[in-house]
Amino acid sequence: MRLSTLTKKNRNAKGWKMKWFLFAFIMLIVIYFLIQGIRCIIGYHKAQEKLNSLEVKTASLSYGPMTYIDQGEGDVILSVHGIFGGYDQAYESVKNRASKNRILAPSRFGYLGSEVMGNGTPAEQATAFNELLDYLEIKQVFVLATSAGGTSGIRFALDYPERVKGLILFCSAMPVNEKPETYLEYQAPPEPLLSDYPMYLISPLMPSLMGMPASTVKTIQPISERKTGVILDGKLTNPDMERNFDQYPIEELKVLVLILHSEDDPVAIYEKVKNVEHRFPNLSLITFPDGGHMMFGHDQEINKALDNFLSQHHD
Repeated sequence: MRLSTLTKKNRNAKGWKMKWFLFAFIMLIVIYFLIQGIRCIIGYHKAQEKLNSLEVKTASLSYGPMTYIDQGEGDVILSVHGIFGGYDQAYESVKNRASKNRILAPSRFGYLGSEVMGNGTPAEQATAFNELLDYLEIKQVFVLATSAGGTSGIRFALDYPERVKGLILFCSAMPVNEKPETYLEYQAPPEPLLSDYPMYLISPLMPSLMGMPASTVKTIQPISERKTGVILDGKLTNPDMERNFDQYPIEELKVLVLILHSEDDPVAIYEKVKNVEHRFPNLSLITFPDGGHMMFGHDQEINKALDNFLSQHHD
């Protein structure tokens, strides 16, 4: 009788422990969701304040508006931003050169108020850039293409070489060496995650999933105003150089090219640069052993490299 009573007590004690453990686990999840929600709201308001502080212009092109920042004087740098970007990201990546160059930083299709031409392919994006230069009466530019923007930058240099003084690929997506048998048809985060709150919830996973620090989530808000562009990048832009390999004859590039890349880049893998560098006929390659996806900590070396590249091709 005593053993039976003790067994029941032990079972009851274990049961209560499990209940308390489950309760504590649920409470931790609730607290995490609450904290991330608060961070999301604060981040959203800060992001809107930052966007409102920028001097943004809108070009009325044949298919609709394109938003852009246009600051500085001198040789024009057309800054082509990456995924989750916009005119803010495009400007931020080269704003330290506004004392030396005229920075033209447009939002690509679907980002921060820029409409989409046709289907939104990289070739159509190149056409839109060409229209923007006509609109602003700019004859030639240096193209600086970052990350996912590399596809549109390369496409523009191939389609409108007369307008390009030089092509700078900045931690950029790269063409492939040969036509692949298979490739990812969609190369972006899943569509259900493309809003502010879900991205905050998964932000601790960003280092492993995206190769970017968790704090990156603060820089891509408001995601709702970038969602169309992200989906276009995932469906069309990012896979385009694999899907339409024959339409990217890199060997025929007429412009001089500068590639700046980190050897430890977890997003645009450096191995892809090494595999394809031989395809660029007029290439200068500068790499850094560290710095990750945006070559952090190498601002001085990057600026020196840009000074040299731009001065060699100055009219």
